[in-house]
Amino acid sequence: MTDGKKPLWLRLAPAIFLLLWSGGFSFAKFGLAHAEPITFLALRYALVLAVLLPLALVLRPPLPKRRRDWGHLVVVGFLIQAVYFGLSYYAFYLGISAGGVALIVALQPILVALIAPWISGEKIPALRWLGLLLGLGGAGLVIASRYAVEVTSLLGVLAAVGALLGITTATLYEKRFGLHHHPVTSNAVQYAVGLAAVLPLAFFTESMRVDWTLELGVALGYLVIGNSLISVTLLLAMVRHGEASRVSALFFLVPPMAALIAWGLIGEQLPALAWAGMALAAGGVALVGRPGPRARRV
Repeated sequence: MTDGKKPLWLRLAPAIFLLLWSGGFSFAKFGLAHAEPITFLALRYALVLAVLLPLALVLRPPLPKRRRDWGHLVVVGFLIQAVYFGLSYYAFYLGISAGGVALIVALQPILVALIAPWISGEKIPALRWLGLLLGLGGAGLVIASRYAVEVTSLLGVLAAVGALLGITTATLYEKRFGLHHHPVTSNAVQYAVGLAAVLPLAFFTESMRVDWTLELGVALGYLVIGNSLISVTLLLAMVRHGEASRVSALFFLVPPMAALIAWGLIGEQLPALAWAGMALAAGGVALVGRPGPRARRV
């Protein structure tokens, strides 16, 4: 499918995804001030299902017909909802800054570009490699200008690396095995898997105490609608419709955009170096996203 034939929603999807996903860092910060990380994640997933299940009863979307199709949904749901989000939140809890986690996760496009030729048969041209490296450099400049990567906990660093591996594996798996399912169906299955994974963990490892405040409610509202329903749906749709490396390159813009949103939302200052990093990352993603020859399958 060429860029000119893409529907409007798919052409707008990268910008919408980037904005909503990046805003999740600030809103997660609000929420984690009122609940322990895995408890907060379980509450988020329970609310997502509370929205999706009535929709499923009303819309009666088609269900996967084959057992293996159910299995693919379960695997992607576990990798994103349990592994990626669970380990990211746990890394925050162990003292790794949001910037530190973002820097580690920003390595995802490089991993996808390295592995994609063997998994999905995707050929990465030299110009796209240049864009990947520029994007990584830009993300690093933004983070270096605002955050210190606190290596106060080796376990926290390992948790962030695990989150990186989770989202990378999910991207490649979805590209290789993902099918076009109704968004209500796919989201309901994946968040049910996420809740089934994190709820017992929260029960056995945390107090599960929640400080019910307006700030917590606003944070959950944003994360449920913006991150859990819209962003993840767009991410999986973009992976299915485009090359995995081009979609993954959007993650280079997450740390800069998250910093920009935090600057506007909670008043965190952005030094000049951060603006330069955002420009560099944007240039790198533009190179990665340039239309090129159709990917060759191996």
